[in-house]
Amino acid sequence: MGIYGVVSNVAGGHVVSTILIAMVAMLFTAISYGRMARVYPSAGSAYTYVGREIHPVLGYVVGWSMLLDYILNPLICVIWCSDAARNILPQIPYAAWAVAFAVVFTALNLRGVRASARFNSLLALGMSIVVAVFLAYAIRYIALVVRPVGGAWLVPFYDPTTFAASRLFRGTSIAALTYIGFDGISTMSEEVENPERNIMLATVLTCLVIGIIAAVTTYVAQLAWPSRSPFPASIVDTAYVHIAQRVGGKFLFHLLNATLLIANLGSGVAAQFGAARLLYGMGRGGALPRRFFASIDERKGIPARNVLAVGACALLGAFLLTYERGAELLNFGAFIAFMGVNAAALIHYRSRSAHKVAFATTAPLLGLLVSAFIWLNLNHAAQLLGLLWIVAGLIIYSIMLRTNRKTGSDAAISDAAFE
Repeated sequence: MGIYGVVSNVAGGHVVSTILIAMVAMLFTAISYGRMARVYPSAGSAYTYVGREIHPVLGYVVGWSMLLDYILNPLICVIWCSDAARNILPQIPYAAWAVAFAVVFTALNLRGVRASARFNSLLALGMSIVVAVFLAYAIRYIALVVRPVGGAWLVPFYDPTTFAASRLFRGTSIAALTYIGFDGISTMSEEVENPERNIMLATVLTCLVIGIIAAVTTYVAQLAWPSRSPFPASIVDTAYVHIAQRVGGKFLFHLLNATLLIANLGSGVAAQFGAARLLYGMGRGGALPRRFFASIDERKGIPARNVLAVGACALLGAFLLTYERGAELLNFGAFIAFMGVNAAALIHYRSRSAHKVAFATTAPLLGLLVSAFIWLNLNHAAQLLGLLWIVAGLIIYSIMLRTNRKTGSDAAISDAAFE
């Protein structure tokens, strides 16, 4: 729902199609993640898979790209929360909201606040109820007001007046943000019962269920708001809540706006802690200066300096990037990791493993090709910025290797860096 307006404008309204195309890539990639988790059950990360199966430097590139995801996630949450808050109190400027949310994210993480599994379950239940309420209002509105007939029911999948393959695939490169995060399941191999079965099952089902729910909610949204004109810049980031206002009035507008605001707030806080934790791992593993990034607040047991660094990046980025550009940059890093994991699974099960699996070549190869195609259709500016990020990472990698040798540390950057 959060990216609906951006994807609709880019893809000429074909949000449902972009969601489904992205799901194909995610499902094949989910299979590769599940299979590689069997090979490295105690070190479930794209960095480890690529570094050990292909080459340590490529593994580092994948890990460095993952860091871009982790840093950009709280950044785009700050942007979205600020726009959503302005729907409630428009008299307060965007800049004030951006500062407020960046400070809130950072303050909560500095206190070491973590949501419990029970709280997360209750939050998911509440959001599911809100989605059901929205669907009920939307279906009623479509039946009584829009009344689509014949081919109008298929317009969300294909609209000949706005269709262009280039726009569709670029929209897909943004819509993939819907699925980001499923890869984290592979890191739970040591905690899960029967990981050889359940990691694969959970990863694939997560992508499948998210894809179905996202397709349904975007389908009814486009039927309820069938205009072929792009969403204006003033509401594009929160377009979905304006659709909610059309189908259910102010009540549904504020209900959905508040729900998505809470969802993005929780996501931003969690993402900032994840980024800080990854920076800590990189410092501990020798990929970044240990003195700063491997520091832990002894009283609270958190990498406080990293929390502050990520908070500063989120605040600065909220003024330098749009939500769309931030999402594309995030997906730049994510799809490098996805391509890497598919390539690692292809090499391992095609050439090295004694354990035979179905479609050992076909599944990871298709995942690799579709992921590469989506990555190539990202905005060129996002690709350029992403490549500059990788170049910077390789420079840091080279510097840290020389520094480690001079100080007598391990010459190589350890697996602990990106775990």
